[in-house]
Amino acid sequence: MRIIAGLERPDEGRVWLRGEDKTDQHVRHRGIGFVFQHYALFRHMTVFDNVAFGLRVKPKNLRPTESQIKEKVHALLNLVQLDWLNHRFPDQLSGGQRQRIALARALAIEPSVLLLDEPFGALDASVRKDLRLWLRHLHHELNVTTIFVTHDQEEAMEVASQIVVLNHGKIEQKGTPSEIYDYPKNDFVSHFIGQTNVFHLEQGDSDWLRGAGVVLDDAEGITAHVRPHHIGVEKLSKSSTSPIILKDWQHLGAMIRLELYKDGTNGSTKTIYAEMPSDQFKQLDLKTGDKVSLFIKHAHWFNLSKPQVPEASTNYYV
Repeated sequence: MRIIAGLERPDEGRVWLRGEDKTDQHVRHRGIGFVFQHYALFRHMTVFDNVAFGLRVKPKNLRPTESQIKEKVHALLNLVQLDWLNHRFPDQLSGGQRQRIALARALAIEPSVLLLDEPFGALDASVRKDLRLWLRHLHHELNVTTIFVTHDQEEAMEVASQIVVLNHGKIEQKGTPSEIYDYPKNDFVSHFIGQTNVFHLEQGDSDWLRGAGVVLDDAEGITAHVRPHHIGVEKLSKSSTSPIILKDWQHLGAMIRLELYKDGTNGSTKTIYAEMPSDQFKQLDLKTGDKVSLFIKHAHWFNLSKPQVPEASTNYYV
């Protein structure tokens, strides 16, 4: 992002924006808006002056008049729903309000590209959720190309129209949120995006899947990735010999997350996570310590010897 903005020079490669090579262009002339994680507002300036800053430092021949700046700043503050705070200083604002002011300041120069560097990372969960929804609506209204860096997967899935998954600087997969989540190209993406249960069949876990009706003649080097909501759970009688036991569960609103474990033949245990609607959980009347059976509704298969290429039978239904 710093290279795109012009704050760093690349060791190799070029920066092209809208068909124009910007690599050697000064940061002031690139027309890039940058919002940092920790706001970077000028503490000695009011909210109004912070937003107006980018307009006031433009070259004289491109600088708007003070009346035009005033009109534009108030329009942007109304856009982020904070015009009523225009005379306050950053220290008098909440974290969410500061971040919205930082975004208004970045938009003031009418950027061709908007760069957001973990803009909500310093905020608490409830504020982040509100700002994600607000930012998505704002993006649709302004239609500005935005690069949004985040380590919060839920944030990426909710805000982005295209997601790029990076691993040690290498692009593993790019696509829409649904493509990334439902059709991961390799085991890294499948494990990294969203929660998943990983069964390494070459390590003796294949019986978990065979017990659900899955039979693989040659399981060596194969992993099965199963999302928690793709695992079905059925309650068994107390006299059952099933080694799978409900260890704990968490209430997630409309969904219940189950934590199950299976005793291994060598005394080891394997934990598996499943999810189901809360209504179904109540109907099953599951309690901690109950014995259950599992069935897999959907799985992704990957060959560890070729981690970049999923098996042809990536989607396996039982």
